[in-house]
Amino acid sequence: MTELTGLKGKVAVVTGAGRMRSIGRPIAVELAKAGCNIVLTGTGRAPNHYPEDEQATGWRDIASVADEVRAAGSEAYELVSNVADAASVDALVASTLERFGRVDFVINNAGAARGADRVPVTQLAIDDWHKVMNVNLNGTFYMSRAFGQALIEQGEGGAIINISSIAGKMLPPNTAAYAASKAGIQALTASMAQEVGRYNIRVNAICPGVIDTYRMDDIGRGENWQRMLQMIPLGRAGQGEDIAWMTAFMCSDQGAWITGQAYNVDGGHVVAH
Repeated sequence: MTELTGLKGKVAVVTGAGRMRSIGRPIAVELAKAGCNIVLTGTGRAPNHYPEDEQATGWRDIASVADEVRAAGSEAYELVSNVADAASVDALVASTLERFGRVDFVINNAGAARGADRVPVTQLAIDDWHKVMNVNLNGTFYMSRAFGQALIEQGEGGAIINISSIAGKMLPPNTAAYAASKAGIQALTASMAQEVGRYNIRVNAICPGVIDTYRMDDIGRGENWQRMLQMIPLGRAGQGEDIAWMTAFMCSDQGAWITGQAYNVDGGHVVAH
C-alpha cells in the first residue's frame, strides 16, 4: 500500500482536540504520526466538567493530547481558543504563524455538545439555537475565513477539513439546530472550495455517523444504543480513528485532487451524497 505523503513537516490546526474519547484527539495523534506539527485548541473547561473517566485518569485536556503528539515525534502547541468568537480565531491564526511560521491544514472539529437543543422546533429555545449555530456553523466560518486568508497569502496551497455529520444529510426530527448547522457546514465547504481552488487550497467535509465518543454518553450503551447500531450495515459504531484516517488521507498528496466534497464515514448508515 502506498504510504501517505505530503504530511511530514507540515503544520495542522485541530480544534476541539481536548477530549479523551473523541474525534479531535485521534485526528491530532494520527497527523502527528504522519509527521505534522500540531496546534491543539480546546475551550479550557474546568476539570470538574470532565467526564468521569477523564477525571479518574487525571486527564488534562489538550495538555494530555499534546503529550501524545510529542510522543509521536512531532511538535505540539496548545492554545485555549473559542471558535465561536471571531477575535479569538484571529488571535489563533496570529499565534500559529508566530510559533511555526506557516500553516498547512485546518481541521474544524470543534462542536457544540448535545443538549437542550434536541427538541421539536416549536419548543427550541432561541438561545439554544444560537449556541449550536455559533459553535458549529459560525465557528467553522470564522476559522475557514481567517485561516483561508492565511493560506492564500502563504501561497503554498493547503487543506481545510470540516468535520460535519450525517445529520446534515439525514435531517432528522428533534435535531433542527444541529442538522441545520451541519448542512450549513456542507454548503460552506462546497462554496469555498470553488473559490480557493485556484490557490491549490482544498476544502472538504467529513460526515461522521455514530461514533463511540463521550458525546454519545447521554444515550448510554444499552438498548437505545443497540437499536442505533442495528441501523448501520457494518454493524458497529465508528471510532475516532475512523475519522482520523480519512482526515489524514484528505490532507495528503494522495487526496490532492479532491475538493468540495462531503464524505460520509458512517459504516453505510447513510447513502445520500
